[in-house]
Amino acid sequence: MAEQEFDVVVIGGGPGGYVAAIRAAQLGLKTACVEKRGTLGGTCLNVGCIPSKALLQSTHHFEHARHGMAAHGIKVDGVGLDLATMMTRKDKVVGENTKGIEFLFKKNKVTYVVGAGRLLGDGRIGVAQNGGGETVIKAGNIILATGSDVTPLPGVEIDEDRIVSSTGALALPKVPKSMVVIGAGVIGLELGSVWRRLGAEVTVVEFMDRVLPPFDGEISKQAQRILGRQGMTFRLSSKVTAAKRAKSGVKLTIEPVDGGATEEVAADVVLVAIGRRPFTEGLGLGEAGVEITNRGFVRIDGHFRTNVPGIWAIGDVVGGAMLAHKAEEEGVAVAEIIAGQAGHVNYEAIPSVVYTWPEIAAVGRTEEQLKQDGVAYKVGKFPFSANSRARANADADGFVKILADARTDRILGAHIIGPQAGDLIQEIVVAMEFGASAEDVARSSHAHPQLGEAIKEAALAVDGRALHI
Repeated sequence: MAEQEFDVVVIGGGPGGYVAAIRAAQLGLKTACVEKRGTLGGTCLNVGCIPSKALLQSTHHFEHARHGMAAHGIKVDGVGLDLATMMTRKDKVVGENTKGIEFLFKKNKVTYVVGAGRLLGDGRIGVAQNGGGETVIKAGNIILATGSDVTPLPGVEIDEDRIVSSTGALALPKVPKSMVVIGAGVIGLELGSVWRRLGAEVTVVEFMDRVLPPFDGEISKQAQRILGRQGMTFRLSSKVTAAKRAKSGVKLTIEPVDGGATEEVAADVVLVAIGRRPFTEGLGLGEAGVEITNRGFVRIDGHFRTNVPGIWAIGDVVGGAMLAHKAEEEGVAVAEIIAGQAGHVNYEAIPSVVYTWPEIAAVGRTEEQLKQDGVAYKVGKFPFSANSRARANADADGFVKILADARTDRILGAHIIGPQAGDLIQEIVVAMEFGASAEDVARSSHAHPQLGEAIKEAALAVDGRALHI
């Protein structure tokens, strides 16, 4: 490939990168995207969000057929598992999504360069092509969107066989009898749910004193209670200090965070899910003079600019919430800024979702954050057990919680654990984007009977006037 010049070159084809490339092209900028994986979509589409949701959906059906359908008067005998077919379906879903992005690149005339990109300075990018050889391309603007990688745990070496990351946990060849999940965050609870539903005994070891540490405290407690009822075992305020492969599995050394006796625990498979770190390896940041933070993230200003003119950065590599949709919003914003428009991301209205069952979703501030910041607030809560549609569905675990400013009634945050929480939270996201009050949501007509009525009731409860409790 002869050296070419572009208005914009994006390094990284994940959700932030490919969206930035498409938006830049839509705005009339000659655009290329450099991606080394060989398939577009980054971690999210290839070994993250999409394959995990495919398995979560399949295993939810499996568990419902075994344990949930009888209550509806549906008799199902001899339910069995075909893991190979389940994995094949997951891979097909991934393939369809990644090919879809290639189609969008062609539609929007984005040049797709397959290889590993690194900064050479003066707007030049060297690309070690996957097919061999190296090429150099030039750009007026370079967007770093290289995402993140699995955070390693000292003393626990990942081999993607018995000691796996999220990548290995998405492709186990058989259901383990026992699994230890290190980390009670989103990834640990989702993938732990997948294998528990299929028959594994799942123990979750968490350094903090509760599951889902960033979430609202009430949500965390309820999540642990429900997942515990489903069969997960939790060991909180504990840490894994060593892991050794044995003939039939892995032996872990676990000890209390505050000190105390160590204990050895055996498992067939261990999943390390303690978080993710920015991926900057081989990017040539040092040679190009791009500054990074003391935590390894690319340092940017409030408009996604690095300290080097013409080099921008978005997504996981810059920190903040490591979420695909947050990266997408930043991708759109940075493309619009480069094109001379006013790109912007409202970080107060970025939702987070955990796709266990029931789902868990949140947006805005937690009650703990408001207390810490000394913000006067009101709380409105409504349980799904009092929602007619949830009862009709026999799916009534959880509640909706809305936090509003005590003086202005403006919604400051919302937290949901319950059926379809990931979809329901979007009503509050839109409300917060428009600066709505709890009263605004409470006065909006909600269809009956629907799960969304629980949001209306929680908004009414902010003012102490819920109608159905």
